[in-house]
Amino acid sequence: MSAELRNIGFNRKELVSEIEIDAPPERVWSILSDFDKFPDWNPFIRAISGRTEKGQKLNVTLHPSGGRSLRISPTVLTAEPGRELRWIGHLGFPGLFDGEHIFELKPSGSGKTTFVQRELYGGVLLPFVTGMLRGETSRGFSEMNMALKQRAEAKPA
Repeated sequence: MSAELRNIGFNRKELVSEIEIDAPPERVWSILSDFDKFPDWNPFIRAISGRTEKGQKLNVTLHPSGGRSLRISPTVLTAEPGRELRWIGHLGFPGLFDGEHIFELKPSGSGKTTFVQRELYGGVLLPFVTGMLRGETSRGFSEMNMALKQRAEAKPA
């Protein structure tokens, strides 16, 4: 399981990673939306705070393994419990480097979930950060997906 970076238009890219989780979407959502516990399990998004409500600002600390820490303050675009969480962030100002991060939870039968983590990128700095997206960020997506799977599939103590 790895993340794939693909071109989706002029100066636009999409990074996608998905994983099958043997737990229902409601369980996966409960882990994904419990921001206070992210430091306990998430190797990519090390800290997150704020409310999962449309229009709300979040405070997010990303720190992919082998990479540098980055703090962003994205705005929630969509928060549909058990289905999707989506936010958009900008480096500096809109158009410089933009990222729309999307977590999708799709029921896949027999109480399982297909979890899709993706991000749409654009902005004038995109050509200069493509290597980082292909390396550190891609690795961060994959590591987070695997950690989410392990946490969601773990039997309660």
